[in-house]
Amino acid sequence: MAKLRITYNAPVVLTFALAAVAVQILSQVIGLGFVRYFVAPTHLDGAASYLGLVTHILGHANWDHLLSNFTIILLIGPILEERHGSAALAVMIVITALVTGLINVTFSSHPLLGASGIAFMFVVLASMANIRHGEVPLTFIAIALLFLGREVVNSFRDDNVSQMAHLVGGATGGLFGFLGAKRDPKAAKAAKPLPPLVAPAQPARRPGSPTDAA
Repeated sequence: MAKLRITYNAPVVLTFALAAVAVQILSQVIGLGFVRYFVAPTHLDGAASYLGLVTHILGHANWDHLLSNFTIILLIGPILEERHGSAALAVMIVITALVTGLINVTFSSHPLLGASGIAFMFVVLASMANIRHGEVPLTFIAIALLFLGREVVNSFRDDNVSQMAHLVGGATGGLFGFLGAKRDPKAAKAAKPLPPLVAPAQPARRPGSPTDAA
C-alpha cells in the first residue's frame, strides 16, 4: 500500500491564505499601527497607503470575515491554479487587488479590506472553465446575473459591504477568462470541467475604521 503524503499542491493559493492568517494574527497583537498597511485607502499619502492598494486583500475585519472568504478561495483556487498555472494566477490576483484599490481611492470615501474581490474573481473565472474563442459560456451569464446582479441591487443599501469590490473582482475574472480563451483556445477546449460553485459567504468590508466588523 502506497504511503500518503501531504503536498503543497497550490503554492500561490496556499501562500495567500497563510499570509492572510499571519496578518490577522499580527493585527490583533500589534494593533492599528500594523493594520494600516493592509487597508485600501481613500487617498494616497505615504508608503502605507500605496502598499494598501494591493495588500488590502490580506487584511480582514475579524476571523469570521477571513475564514468565510478563504473557504471559497481554497475551494476554487487550487483548481484554477492547476488550470492556469501558478504564475498566471498570481498575476491575476495582484491585478485584481490593484484595480480594486485604485477604484476605491478614486470613488469611495471608505477604507476597504478583505479578499472577497478575489473570491468573486475566482468564481467568475471558474464559470468560464470550458470557454472557447468566440463563445460566451451560459455558466458565465448565469454567474453574472445571479452574483454580480445581486451586488448591483445591494449597492443601493447603506451597509459596511463594498459591492464595488465584488463587481470589480467579477469583472476582472470575466476579462481574464475571455483573454485566456482568445490567447489559447485549444487549451481552453481541453480544460477539465470545474465542480459546482458556491457563492462567497462573506463580502469585502467597507468599514468606518480598519478594525470595524460588519
